[in-house]
Amino acid sequence: MKVGLVQYSPEWENVRGNIAKLENLLTKNGDDLLIFPEMTLTGFTMHPGQFAEEIDGEGFIYFIKKSAALKKHIFAGIIEKDDGKFFNSLIHFDDKGLITARYRKIHLFSMSGENKFYSAGADAVVTKTGKTKIGLSICYDLRFPELYRFYAKEKTEVIVDIANWPVQRIEHWKHLLKARAIENQCFMIGVNRTGTDPFNKYNGCSAVYDPLGNEILLAGDDEKIFSVELDLETVTKVRTELPFLNDIKMI
Repeated sequence: MKVGLVQYSPEWENVRGNIAKLENLLTKNGDDLLIFPEMTLTGFTMHPGQFAEEIDGEGFIYFIKKSAALKKHIFAGIIEKDDGKFFNSLIHFDDKGLITARYRKIHLFSMSGENKFYSAGADAVVTKTGKTKIGLSICYDLRFPELYRFYAKEKTEVIVDIANWPVQRIEHWKHLLKARAIENQCFMIGVNRTGTDPFNKYNGCSAVYDPLGNEILLAGDDEKIFSVELDLETVTKVRTELPFLNDIKMI
């Protein structure tokens, strides 16, 4: 399975400008799955009333058309509007342009006031590309291992976290991604942004760790697509040789 981590610097609250920027970035490649950062087309905004979308919104339409045109699975961050509520969401668009899954961020970052502007999701979400089971999460979720334990019990081979994780806490990002990989014996993929917004600076460090916590990729702060080949047999091998997950006690 070949995965492309799309690391870029979104223009602040500029949906159309960011679509144009992604068009220049999304050159032809051989990835099966493209993963974008949290709130892909706006940055980490606390103005959901201006940018939240239903399924006919500009961001939804863009990624529906793009996934179908590229014939690739896409994981993108969308600000969703549903029944008068706003959600920080990760949407899975499949290689035919269909919406396969939507994960709504469970742990809202209260230090930024995210919990005042967005509603928390209630459900963990496991999706699939082919036969590969993938658990979904967003940014601050990474600090709460209980969610990832659920994904381990569901035998996901890959877990994804999309983020706007600032430079001042980037060492936490690296260590938490590695820990989530080790404790759940799966591939852990983190896709972060670069650049700045009115509040923070971001230095990328999108990363992939294998089921033993070995670093497969640790990106710098470049705006580019980082491609990684995942040998999914590694997950089965590690879980068979070190069957730690069989001993989980969910207290």
